[in-house]
Amino acid sequence: MLATSGLTRATSARGATDLRLAPGLSFTDDSSDDFPIRGQDLEDAESRPGRATVMFFGASHCWNTNREAERLVAVYPKYRDRVHFIIVDVKRPSTAQRPLMKSYYRGSIPTLVVLAPGGGPVYARAGETARTRGDTRGLDSLITRALGE
Repeated sequence: MLATSGLTRATSARGATDLRLAPGLSFTDDSSDDFPIRGQDLEDAESRPGRATVMFFGASHCWNTNREAERLVAVYPKYRDRVHFIIVDVKRPSTAQRPLMKSYYRGSIPTLVVLAPGGGPVYARAGETARTRGDTRGLDSLITRALGE
């Protein structure tokens, strides 16, 4: 069960912006120490009430994280003005992200949490949202559900 208390604790937060894949990200070799997503305000990201939120928990050295990161970065331009994105490297969480990890992360990567604007969970599971690389239909559907579309 998900706790939603992390959503109400962080009211002055900024979300991650300008999301993009790390240069040279491999989908055949999991030896990279680089986290797969780059962007602005990644470490400062906390939840923001009143806006749909997508939380991504992942780590380097994980093909599944890389594939789900690719999906997330692909849908980001479509939703960046309407959805609050939180990107957490579970090996190196910022101080601001630790309460969210405690509330939402259950130890498996990648984990995706999608919250409706009121803070209610729409989706919270570990694993990928699709079986094939590049398929964003499942993730897109979760986000549109959170937005009430």
